[in-house]
Amino acid sequence: MNAHHLHPTTQEQQAALTSDQVLQQLREGNARHVEDQLSARSLVSKFPILAQGQYPKAAFLSCIDSRVIVEQIFDQGPGDLFVGRVAGNVVSEDQLASLEYATKYAGAKLIVVMGHEGCGAVKGACAHLEDSHLTSLLAKIKPAISAAQEKGISSEAPEFVNVVIEQNIYEQVKQLREQSPILASLEKEGKISIVGAYYAISTGEVTFMNEDQ
Repeated sequence: MNAHHLHPTTQEQQAALTSDQVLQQLREGNARHVEDQLSARSLVSKFPILAQGQYPKAAFLSCIDSRVIVEQIFDQGPGDLFVGRVAGNVVSEDQLASLEYATKYAGAKLIVVMGHEGCGAVKGACAHLEDSHLTSLLAKIKPAISAAQEKGISSEAPEFVNVVIEQNIYEQVKQLREQSPILASLEKEGKISIVGAYYAISTGEVTFMNEDQ
């Protein structure tokens, strides 16, 4: 058990970390999650520390799916991660602003856009669901549907939805860079990294995705 994971990330730890080191810590935490070896925490004793401030090392754009508990998936605790959640892990103005705050002003070193197996929002987009506010949200997944079709995969194929889920992760990473000069600049300067990830609910395993599709 790694003692570091028993305490909230401190200001000194956050400042010293690189995005590669944060990514490695997330990989190690996910391995513990898969092996059902999550670190023990005594939160009550940490409340006074947490009340003094926060210095999370990574920020997530994840889905609202109730099975996707980001802190647990990576064996992290309060004070370690910023987590923004929205159906389909799609980029919006408010999510962009939150990620800009998390990195430029609050010091997070890594942004992870994480999609997951069996995503209901992607299934809805593939089924051309339109209903009230869902219509505009699911429209943000349409570029991923087009990308899957361009790969020659039939929308009737069993694997189509999962390909769209993966393409949507790539698309939302792209949108973060294109829509936010702040995030693009921070990444170009080497102060942060932006990566995509896929969570397999059936195994508990996260795959960090290579953008060379």
